[in-house]
This record gives sequence, structure tokens and C-alpha cells, in this order.
Amino acid sequence: MASSEMACVYAALILHDESISITEDKISALVKAANVDVEAFWPSLFAKLLQKVSVDDIVKGMSAAPAASAAPVAGGAAPDAAAAAEEKKEEEPEEEEEDEDMGFGLFD
Repeated sequence: MASSEMACVYAALILHDESISITEDKISALVKAANVDVEAFWPSLFAKLLQKVSVDDIVKGMSAAPAASAAPVAGGAAPDAAAAAEEKKEEEPEEEEEDEDMGFGLFD
């Protein structure tokens, strides 16, 4: 996500946390106060979206979704994932070697 988008997300979360209505002007004011340059359409886009969808619903939906790419907390799955990645890397060169060895040479 680009910094413009993230600035608007954080501004919307701040407004929601303070129970202030989320409008284009308020998002723009917060982003400007943070000295972040954003394109003019981002605050408007976020304000229009958050008029239709509740911030609470978005946050709850994100927390309920499985984090497929999230790093393991305890580190228990990290060695398994690293081992699987190493195996894939090792297997790929073997496949290429099999393709190259066809039993005859170019100049035979």
C-alpha cells in the first residue's frame, strides 16, 4: 500500500477512534497535519467508502480473516516453511538437469 493510502487509512482510524464523523475535510486535515502529501482523490475516496461501510466491520473482517502470509508468532512453523522452500529450490535444478540429459549430444 502506498504512503498516500496508508495516511488516509490512519486518518480514518484516528477519526473513528475519537468517534468523529469521517469526512473528506477531516481526513485531509489530519493528513496535512502529519505533513504527508496525498493526491486529492484519496481523502474523498476513503470518506465515501466509509459512509457505506462501517470501520468496525472492516476491522472485524480483517481480524477474522486467516493470515496466510503472516509470520509465525512462536517460530514453530518457520523451520518447516524454510525447509519446504529449500526443498523446492533444490528440486527445480534437478528437473532442469533431467531435461538436459536426453542420452545423446548435439554433435554425436
